[in-house]
Amino acid sequence: MTLYDELVRRGLIAQVTDEEEIKKMINEGKATFYIGFDPTADSLHVGHFMALCLMKRLQMAGNKPIALLGGGTGMIGDPSGKSDMRKMLTKEDIHHNIECFKKQMSRFIDFSDDKAVMVNNADWLLNLNYIDVLREVGACFSVNKMLTFECYKQRMERGLTFLEFNYMIMQSYDFYMLYKKYGCNMQFGGDDQWANMLGGTELSEGKKMGKTEKGAVWLDSEKTSPYDFFQYWRNVGDADVIKCLKMLTFVPIEEIEEMEKTMQGAELNKAKELLAFELTKLVHGEEEATKALEAARAIFANGGSSDDMPSTEIPAAYLENGINILDLLIKTGLVPSKSEGRRLVQQNGIAVDDVKVADPNAVIEINDSVVIKKGKKIFHKAIKA
Repeated sequence: MTLYDELVRRGLIAQVTDEEEIKKMINEGKATFYIGFDPTADSLHVGHFMALCLMKRLQMAGNKPIALLGGGTGMIGDPSGKSDMRKMLTKEDIHHNIECFKKQMSRFIDFSDDKAVMVNNADWLLNLNYIDVLREVGACFSVNKMLTFECYKQRMERGLTFLEFNYMIMQSYDFYMLYKKYGCNMQFGGDDQWANMLGGTELSEGKKMGKTEKGAVWLDSEKTSPYDFFQYWRNVGDADVIKCLKMLTFVPIEEIEEMEKTMQGAELNKAKELLAFELTKLVHGEEEATKALEAARAIFANGGSSDDMPSTEIPAAYLENGINILDLLIKTGLVPSKSEGRRLVQQNGIAVDDVKVADPNAVIEINDSVVIKKGKKIFHKAIKA
């Protein structure tokens, strides 16, 4: 089975511009390809995970990845798949986020001995002259054609700024520059990027394909603990387990397809556990993956009571008069915001010491420690320090 055939078999191919040429280049290890990452936060998240795994898979077969960090495009924001304009970031924020991305990408991609390249599109985009862009780049694009793409049609109804309208041109210019500087001949991206990716063919001769998925769980262990990362994948929907195993893990495809034949009851749970372990190992290492697996099993076996349970120490000063349930959820990292905490409480998704909390204004007394249960399977201990 060729590499391209395996990508198809794993469901990683969505759309391509020239399948025969792409297949030949990938199988022969002659693809120099890029994937772009706009630094909108200080950590990569599961929305980037498929792209990173795909880069790793292709590199292992001899192809050369280019990780393009959007120091330039990140200052504008891509309207694709979004209902509102992206929050504007400062140059300092973008630089900080890029440095964080670099450290995390090195866990997946081997950048030694010119096996891969990491570049920042700010190196060429920030120095462009506006008139030159209009004359040399803008002349290659038809506004009528751009407005037919779904990413723009959706936003036209709600409002699309001229700033965002330029994103496609900038991304296309990236491909052109990478083609000139590094011989880049292929681009990967998500389905929502297809229109932007096609724009690059107006300026260069590259080919592209790919698919990504969105998510909101961070790869940085300071933002999402290895245990919570494990639990995120352990709790994926039944219908998504096989798809995730195929797309995101390096488990042999034949083994996954055998699992698919008996995906019920205990076998389904084994598959979920395998998925969670493999992905946690990939991001955080085998030791952390093993600890998360053992903790999850112990918590399940003991009905939510275990010394291995993830915990957060809260200074006693915060607890003198009790602590609001929403504040408690944020301090333990169980929710990213009060609005998310409020939603969970109102939907009966939070319990403290096995007692459901139904009031978002509830005050929790912590004398020594309490166990918070989120949903059916996520447990966290809050300890009075």
